[in-house]
This record gives sequence, C-alpha cells and structure tokens, in this order.
Amino acid sequence: MPQFITSTDLASIIPEIILIITALCVLSLEMMRLSRSNVSLFVSSLGLVTAGIVVIQGDIINIVLFGGMLQLNHYSVFFDILYLLVGLLTLIFSQGYLIKKGAELRAEYPALILFSVVGMMLMTRANDLVILFLGLELLSLSLYVLVGFLRNSLLSNESGIKYLLLGAFSTGFFLFGAALTYGATGTTNYNEIALAVSSQSILSNVYLSLGIGLLFIGFAFKVALVPFHLWSPDVYQGAPTPITGFLCTAPKAAGFGALIKLFITAFPEVHLSWQELFWILAALTMSIGNISALVQTNVKRMLAFSSVSHAGYLLLGVLLFNLDGISAVLFYLVVYSAMNLGAFSIISIVERDDKGMTFKDYRGLSSKNPLLAIFMALFMVSLAGFPPTAGFIAKYGLLSAAAANGYIWLVIIAVLNTLLSAYYYLRLIVNMYMKKEDDTEELKYTIMNQYFVGLLAVIILILGIAPNFLLEIAEKATTIVF
Repeated sequence: MPQFITSTDLASIIPEIILIITALCVLSLEMMRLSRSNVSLFVSSLGLVTAGIVVIQGDIINIVLFGGMLQLNHYSVFFDILYLLVGLLTLIFSQGYLIKKGAELRAEYPALILFSVVGMMLMTRANDLVILFLGLELLSLSLYVLVGFLRNSLLSNESGIKYLLLGAFSTGFFLFGAALTYGATGTTNYNEIALAVSSQSILSNVYLSLGIGLLFIGFAFKVALVPFHLWSPDVYQGAPTPITGFLCTAPKAAGFGALIKLFITAFPEVHLSWQELFWILAALTMSIGNISALVQTNVKRMLAFSSVSHAGYLLLGVLLFNLDGISAVLFYLVVYSAMNLGAFSIISIVERDDKGMTFKDYRGLSSKNPLLAIFMALFMVSLAGFPPTAGFIAKYGLLSAAAANGYIWLVIIAVLNTLLSAYYYLRLIVNMYMKKEDDTEELKYTIMNQYFVGLLAVIILILGIAPNFLLEIAEKATTIVF
C-alpha cells in the first residue's frame, strides 16, 4: 500500500500544527475558566513566535507535499513570516483596546487570529484549488467573527453581517470558478491545470475562461478591487481598530500572494489575454479609491479607501507578470503592512467612546503627545509615497518596472493618483500640527504599544534609506516561482 503522507509532509506543516494546538489550548483554558486576558495573549504570542522560529530555521527547499496539494519554497516562507509578524503585532496592539471599548480580551479573540494566520499560510502554500479554498474559508470565517467582535457596538455588528453576506457571495463565485476549471481541465492541481491548458486537452475554452474569471472575482473581493470594494469602508469603520489594521494587511497580502501563485503556476499562458482587464481594473481601483478618500471625514473610512487605491498599485505589479513586477509587489506588501499597522495602532490609542474617529479629533495631537504625532505623520507621508520613506521605494519599484515594460499611460495615472492622495494624507498631518486642540483629555496606552509603534516607524525609515536587504529577499522569493 502506498504511503500517501510521509514524515516530510508532516514536518513541513509543523508551524500550522503549532498554531492550531496553541489556539486549542487557549480555548481550553477559557473553557476551564483558567484564562485571563494577559495569559491568553501571552500564550498566543508564544505560539506565533515559536511557529516563526520553526519557519525560519526549517530547510527551505522547493518541494511539493501531500501528493501535490501543498508546495513549500522561498515564496511561501516569505508570506508565512509576514503573516506571523502581522498576527503578533495585532495581538500586542489589541491588549488595551478591547478593555477600553468595554470588551475584555476573551480567548476567542487570539484564537481566531491564530486560525486566520493558518488559513493565510495554506493559501500561499496551496498547489491545489481545494487547499486554496480551505485556506480561504478558514481565513474568512475567522475574520467574520473578529469584525463583529464588539457585541455591544451596533456598528461592529453591522460590519460583521455585511462582511459575512458579501463574503458568502464571493465564496460562491470562487467555488463556481473552481468547479468550471475542474470541468474544463479534469483536475484541481495547479501543475496539471497548466499541463492541460498548454497541451490544449481541455473540454471547453468557454468553461475555462468563465472559471478563471469567477476565481478572479473571488480574489478581487478579498483584496478590495473596484467594483468589489464596496464592503471595505463599512467593515473597516465598524470593526475593532486592531482588527481593521489586521484586515487591510495580512489578508490582502494573502489574497495577492495566492492570486500571483495561481496565475503563475496554473494559468501562465492565459495571462496575456487578461492583461487589458488587469490594466483597466488597476486604473479604476487607484482612481476611485483615491477620489472616494478625498471626501471622507472619518479617518478609518479614509484609510479604507486608501487601502482600495493601494490594491490598484499592487495589481499593476500582477499585470507585469515578470520577476521585477512580482518582487516589487512582495516588497510593497511588507512596507504597506508596516505602514497600516502603525497607523491603525495610533488610531486605536486616540479612539475612545465616540471620539477619535474624525479628522477633528486629531487636532493638537502634536502638543498632547508629540511622539505619537511624529509617528503618525511618518506613516501618512510613507503611505503618500514621499521620500525618504519606504512607501516611496515601494511605489518607485512598481512604477519603474511598469515603465520598463511599456505601460507608460498606466504609470502616468498612478503618479497622478499619488499626487491626489497627498491631499487626504497631509490633511491629517495639518490637523495634528496646525489646528488648535479641542480635547485635552490624556491618552491612555501601554508602553509596549508605543514601543512597537516606534519600531514600525523606524523600519519605515530604514527601508526608505537602505531597502536592499528586503529587496534581495523579495527577489529571491520571487525567483522560485518563475
């Protein structure tokens, strides 16, 4: 009898096993009423750190596992480390926020973050549509609960329901697309799909085209591409602020990471016929996201539409479909995650009761807390793409790669959108430094929160001045998939 699961297979998923066991331990402690908020946070953080050590210390080789269902390589490891770091920082920034909002940190909260990280790891490790779907659903189900975690907040409840309903539609599109792809090629394995397409041994070109289109719609919802972005402002506004920061970073990275891997591995020859669509979607997403952000008065909604516009920039890299474009996307995702996590952590500090949500609530922050104001200004400047921040390097990498491949008009649109975005980013800085203080109430936050916010700010500056280290890692991670 053939051995379908080997020791190598099991060894490759040790990080996922560690995270699942940690989540179950945290939930068990809660059931036995032995858990306290600090205990749950510590155990969950320890699980993430341990999984990260295993990922870094493991032998990174390009190997297919579980009969072709999973693939472990530098590309998947790059994303694994990103997910683990974002999850760890989200737990740290959540420590005081939920108590402040009247929702004590229960064990379900860190457990769901751990489950969502496992789902994202499966998405970028997947070499089969079935595994991709399982990872996507594990991520989605966890996020549905996390978005509506503030049970006493009607806004949070509304956000959770909206995200659940629209997420169910996107799941339906994805499943229908996977079914049509299977019907056209007779397989769900990425490599076998590519072989069937290249050899023209497919049942129907119509089935295949519809399948790819519906799969892309499922991804477009997750990464908030126009016109599948309408859920993002309401969900971002109503969700707990640390979860909003988590939602617009790691899951977006997972969506783009899985999308890139799917198209590179399964549909390399089909990509050329989809370039015009990607071009249009990238231009629309950048433009509509930025224009919508201009008129927002709520900071979280502004950053929601900002997230939409950044998805347009990232799609530009996917459009290029080469080493330079994809490596620029990977670098951009790391920088974007650091910028947004830092910004939303400061928002979670400023936010209290019904205050801290609008631009006016940030008036005089420079005099109330100069350090936080400096950090927030740095994150906004980096999001706008100004030197010498990492945001400038990230956008420059994408735009230079696009220009080198002849997408001049798309680069011009991207540059104009960058200039347009400066208005609403600088608007927040103007309120912090040039408007009189309306509220003199002292901000409450932990030293750890300020420490890690400062660390993210330093990272943004270092990557803006000396980005070569991360650029080399991103290029190495990309090389393996080409």
